[in-house]
Amino acid sequence: MLEKFLAKTSFDSYEDFMQNFHVNVPDNFNFGYDVVDEWARTNPDKKALLWTNEAGETIQFTFADIKRESDKAAAYFTSLGIGKGDMVMLILKRRYQFWFSIIALHKIGAVTIPATHLLTGKDIVYRCNAADIKAIVAVGDDIVIGHIQDAMPKCPSLQHVISIGPNVPDGWDDFTRGCDEAAPFVRPDNVNSNDDISLMYFTSGTTGEPKMVAHDFTYPLGHIITGSFWHNLHEDSLHLTLADTGWGKAVWGKLYGQWIAGANVFVYDFEKFKPVDVLHMIHDYHITSFCAPPTVFRFLIREDLTKFDISSLKYCTIAGEALNPSVYEEWKRLTGIKLMEGFGQTETTLTIATYPWLEPKPGSMGKKGPEYDIDLLTSDGRRAEDGEQGEIVVRTHEGHRPLGLFKEYYRDPQLTHEAYHDNIYHTGDVAWRDEDGYLWFIGRKDDVIKSSGYRIGPFEVESALMTHPAVVECAITGVPDEIRGQVVKATIVLAPAYRDKAGEDLIKEIQDHVKRTTAPYKYPRVVEFVDELPKTISGKIRRVEIRDKNKA
Repeated sequence: MLEKFLAKTSFDSYEDFMQNFHVNVPDNFNFGYDVVDEWARTNPDKKALLWTNEAGETIQFTFADIKRESDKAAAYFTSLGIGKGDMVMLILKRRYQFWFSIIALHKIGAVTIPATHLLTGKDIVYRCNAADIKAIVAVGDDIVIGHIQDAMPKCPSLQHVISIGPNVPDGWDDFTRGCDEAAPFVRPDNVNSNDDISLMYFTSGTTGEPKMVAHDFTYPLGHIITGSFWHNLHEDSLHLTLADTGWGKAVWGKLYGQWIAGANVFVYDFEKFKPVDVLHMIHDYHITSFCAPPTVFRFLIREDLTKFDISSLKYCTIAGEALNPSVYEEWKRLTGIKLMEGFGQTETTLTIATYPWLEPKPGSMGKKGPEYDIDLLTSDGRRAEDGEQGEIVVRTHEGHRPLGLFKEYYRDPQLTHEAYHDNIYHTGDVAWRDEDGYLWFIGRKDDVIKSSGYRIGPFEVESALMTHPAVVECAITGVPDEIRGQVVKATIVLAPAYRDKAGEDLIKEIQDHVKRTTAPYKYPRVVEFVDELPKTISGKIRRVEIRDKNKA
């Protein structure tokens, strides 16, 4: 499949990759037809999706299966009057119907809006009215169903609510029955152009309402790098990315780049994350490639790995937040596997990564890739020197936008212009570059703490904290201070052996440890011990929630 899109499919070095990687973009590209159906035509029995759940149910879908089921779903959606340009929200957790539905929506030219099951009725009302959502396909559990039903009277654009079961309430459409009873699918004429919107995510900023990040139909091609040259996948790979389908990381790690590479995507459908369960999955199913945020690896290294045979695991990637070097070193000691870090946003695909030809520098995101012209800009607009902090930006050129860069913030030209103007997209993230070209994450512009004239990045302090044996997890935020403007606060989850020692003596010990490990002025003047940190369902720490609590 790679040969269909790349002039050159293998590279001898990072330099070779940077100079000679090029994607041939077909006219009117459609992932449903040009990738899924093409695999089904040329290799119908090729494994595509291995799904299992907490009850032990296991189903292996081939590409022929995915084509058949997505065609049925496309026919069903068409019978409901859903077509080109219509907005459809998917709230499907990790159910396999997500893959049937998103491919089906691609095939009819509709717009997919993946969403988390954590949305409240108010969240659903906002999204439906902001995007004129026409239909919602949802898991049939009582909480999700209840929030949608609470929202429906306030959502005039919403014409269909569709449940995949087990609960299908009165007035709802039954996804399974609808797909089974639909007439055979006929591909519509003029499904899409490359510029049409195919996928849209609502992403929250630090202030204001969620932004609507719109991607066009070429977006999946931007993930060729993600699947083949970051996850390092091939046709015999079985890849697990832990993310829930409501988050952007799902299409990064559970769909586009993986299927273009011909890998088998592993999906574990669970309600609550348990580190030991992930190890069981690797052991039982012989997973070869794994991607998760650093938080997940922090928990895995505290399990007894000798109880599991994880020798099938050959490659691990990490993203979602910056990687603490101590986690890298311990995982490598326990498994022999290097964690290969990567960076991107909902608005982009993978922009910076530790590619297979690069030796990881623990804590560094890696180097820029061939699709994005990455630079660092200081607050006065200068190109940052090596060692100097700057905002990560993407430089574009007239007539050429990088594959995977978002099309716009939907229905908000002012916000689009604020982020992307003068051929520069501003990520809002701050980093520095070393003399070898490796980039090191500092934090969001909003997360950088300004204390007594110093600019302190949360990640550096968190990395220092993580080397203390008492600290399992931590988050660094700034809290207001009348004298210094802000001071550093550490919110810490303690290791079990230290929980009964929580108090002033342990706080002083941790503070002194940070002073010895990094620049003394960066130590946390405020320390709070908590049972757990607020996280997204994909395991990413929600520092914004901690900051909001600090203000209360």
